[in-house]
Amino acid sequence: AETGFIEGTLLIPVFVLEELQRIADSADALKRVRGRRGLDILQKIRAKSKKLTVEVTNEDFEDIAEVDSKLVELAQKVNGKIITNDYNLNKVAELRGVKVLNINELSNALKPVAVPGEEMEVTVVKEGKEQGQGLAYLDDGTMIVIENGRRLMGEKIKVEVTSALQTAAGRMIFAKPR
Repeated sequence: AETGFIEGTLLIPVFVLEELQRIADSADALKRVRGRRGLDILQKIRAKSKKLTVEVTNEDFEDIAEVDSKLVELAQKVNGKIITNDYNLNKVAELRGVKVLNINELSNALKPVAVPGEEMEVTVVKEGKEQGQGLAYLDDGTMIVIENGRRLMGEKIKVEVTSALQTAAGRMIFAKPR
């Protein structure tokens, strides 16, 4: 929103705010943090958006219990698009003919491509699933699996990319120490 890539009106349903409040009031600390972060982000968008009109709508669908289903119903009613990073909501909305702006797809499209043979410098932060593997992460959250990297934990090392894999959850890079 701050960059101006989204224009028009951002419609925030009151049932989404209520869901975020329920999550923010959760007994589970992780859920509570996520709920509060969601509310903070919506407040920030509303306060800072210059190119985007933000409106809260009281439109609700009492006969529908699930928040995702309500979102799809509302988007159909107002001929709107859903902005989400929720994979399942994305699929259901598309099947029901609602256009979706998927934040994960945008993020993945903007990530730099790692090609075999490319070198990069990373810090090995933990061990991988397979024996001897070490893991590192790029600033954008991309996981780098380093063969024989476990022995280099805590060290900043140069690695050579051996392959890259794109998954629905994001990109993984496989590398070996230089």
